Amino acid sequence: MKHKDGKPINQPNKNRSLTAAITIIVLCGLSFYLGGVFKSGNGGVDVINTIQKTLDSPKQTSGSLQIRPFNFPECSSDYQDYTPCTDPKRWRKYGTYRLTLLERHCPPISERKECLVPPPPGYKPPIRWPKSRDECWYRNVPYDWINKQKSNQHWLRKEGEKFLFPGGGTMFPNGVGEYVDLMQDLIPGIKDGTVRTAIDTGCGVASWGGDLLDRGVLTISLAPRDNHEAQVQFALERGIPAILGVISTQRLPFPSNSFDMAHCSRCLIPWTEFGGIYLQEIHRILRPGGFWVLSGPPVNYERRWRGWNTTVEEQKSDYDKLQDLLTSMCFKLFNKKDDIYVWQKAKDNACYDKLPRETYPPKCDDSLEPDSGWYTPLRACFVVPNEKYKKSGLTYMPKWPQRLNVAPERISLVQGSSTSSFSHDNSKWKKRVQHYKKLLPDLGTEKVRNVMDMNTAYGGFAASLINDPLWVMNVVSSYSPNTLPVVFDRGLIGTFHDWCEAFSTYPRTYDLLHADGLFTAESHRCDMKYVLLEMDRILRPGGHTIIRESSYFADAIVTIAKGMRWICHKQNTEYGVEKEKIVVCQKKLWQPSNSGSR
Repeated sequence: MKHKDGKPINQPNKNRSLTAAITIIVLCGLSFYLGGVFKSGNGGVDVINTIQKTLDSPKQTSGSLQIRPFNFPECSSDYQDYTPCTDPKRWRKYGTYRLTLLERHCPPISERKECLVPPPPGYKPPIRWPKSRDECWYRNVPYDWINKQKSNQHWLRKEGEKFLFPGGGTMFPNGVGEYVDLMQDLIPGIKDGTVRTAIDTGCGVASWGGDLLDRGVLTISLAPRDNHEAQVQFALERGIPAILGVISTQRLPFPSNSFDMAHCSRCLIPWTEFGGIYLQEIHRILRPGGFWVLSGPPVNYERRWRGWNTTVEEQKSDYDKLQDLLTSMCFKLFNKKDDIYVWQKAKDNACYDKLPRETYPPKCDDSLEPDSGWYTPLRACFVVPNEKYKKSGLTYMPKWPQRLNVAPERISLVQGSSTSSFSHDNSKWKKRVQHYKKLLPDLGTEKVRNVMDMNTAYGGFAASLINDPLWVMNVVSSYSPNTLPVVFDRGLIGTFHDWCEAFSTYPRTYDLLHADGLFTAESHRCDMKYVLLEMDRILRPGGHTIIRESSYFADAIVTIAKGMRWICHKQNTEYGVEKEKIVVCQKKLWQPSNSGSR
C-alpha cells in the first residue's frame, strides 16, 4: 500500500504477529488430526489412498462409471415441438425491443425437462433425399398457418398426406431456380467454386439454400422461431441445413470472415436502424471479398414501391440511407438487375485505412474479439479484418473443392495447431470413417442426410464424408479452442454451442449425431443425463448416434440410452484399444401413450 504521494506505508508489527499465531494454530490442529488418523492403524493408508484417488480421478484411467438404470417418462403431447431455449411459453418474460424475446433464453436447471419429447401423432420416417427437397409428410410438420398465409407466394402447398415445395418465395413466386439463375449471372463466382459457403437470413422454407446445393454452395438457412411457424423445421425436414437464430442484441454464433455470401430476400430486417448494427454483423461474418445479396425493400423501389404500402419518396430515402451505410463500411455495389442487388465487401484493408478517424459507424477497437460469437453482445461498430490473415479473403482462397484439403492460414490462430497437425487430422478421420461405415452400413446411403458432429476440431469427420449424400453441421464448443474459422475456411459449415444447454433446432431434425470424446471433455461442466436427453430431442426416430468415448463413460452412456428407449451396441475402435470404445445407438420410433404429464 502507498500514500497518495507514492511513499510506502510500513505495516504494523502486530499484523505479522497475528499471522504467525494463526499459522501455528492451524499446523497444530492438522498435526493432531493426522496423529489420530495414523494411530488408528489403517487410517494413514486411507488418507493416502483418498489423496491418490483425488489426483487420479480426472484422468479416468481405469474402471468405468456406473449409473443406476432409469426409464425416462414421456413428455406431454404439447411438447412435441419443444425448443427449450427458444420456447414461446417463455417469451412474455422478455421484451419486444429489437425482438430480444426471439433470442436464446434457456430455462434454469430447476425447470429442465427430464422426459422424452414425443413425435406428433401419425409421424412417419422422413422421405429420403433428394426427393425430400420437394415434399415431406404433413404429419411430421403439421402446420397449416404458413401454408394458408404464403400460398400465393408458392412457399408450399398441402396435397393429401404431404406438403409439396414448389420452390416459390416472397421475391421469387415464379420459382427459386429462375431467381438463382439471375443471381448466378450477377455473381460469376457461384459457377466456378469461388463461392462455397452462404447464409440466408430470414430463410422461409429454405428453398434458396436447397437450390444452391446443386450448384456446389452450402448454405446455413437462419430464421427465428416466430409467427412463420416452423420455417427451420420445414428446412431440416427437407434435408437442407438450417438453424434457429435471429440478429437482435447478440452476435450470431459464427466467427468473423466465415461466409462467402449472405442473402436477404425481403427478410424484413431493419438494416439501417439502431445505427446499422445488424448490417455491421453481416459485415463481420462475411469474409473479405464476399457478397451481400438483397432483394426486396428498398431495392428496385422505382418499380416496386406501390406494393409495399409506402411512397416512392420514403423508399428512395430508405435506399439512400442503406447505400450510405454500406459505403461507410467499404461495401461497393457489385452488380444489379431487376429485384436483385449485390454488394461486395472490401477485398483488402485499403478502403478501411482511408476512412477518417471519426467515421460513422465507428471501427471496433482491439478490445473486441472478432471471432467471439457465443452470447457476445452486438456493439455499434464494425470489425476491420486482420491484415495478417489476408489469405482468408475470398479473392485469395483456393476454389472449391480444392480448399477442402488445404490447411487454412487461420489454423495458426489455434494454439498447438499447424499444417502438419491438420494433415494428420485428415488422415485420422479417413480411417475412422471407414471403420464407422462398417459399424453403421447406412452411413453413406440416402438413409442418412442430416448429420451433426457435436464437438469437431477441424471438420475432419465432415471432410471424410464429403462425397456422400449428406451434410454436416460442425459444432465447436464455446469452451474449446476456437477452430471454427478453420472449418469455414475449408468450405464447410458449423456453429458455436455449449452442450450444457439445448441446441438451436427443433425436435427430430438429425439422422446422425457424432460425438468424439464429448463426455470426457464436458462432464466436469455438463450433466451427462441432460446432454443425452438433448440428443434424444433432436434425433429423428430411427436415427443413429456414433459416440466415441473413453471406456470410463461407455457403460454409463449405454445405461442412460436404454432408459430413453434406444438400442445400443458397444464396439471396438479401429485400433482395438481398451481405453476407448464406440457406442452405436439407434433411437426407436414410438407413438405417445398420451399419459405423459411433464
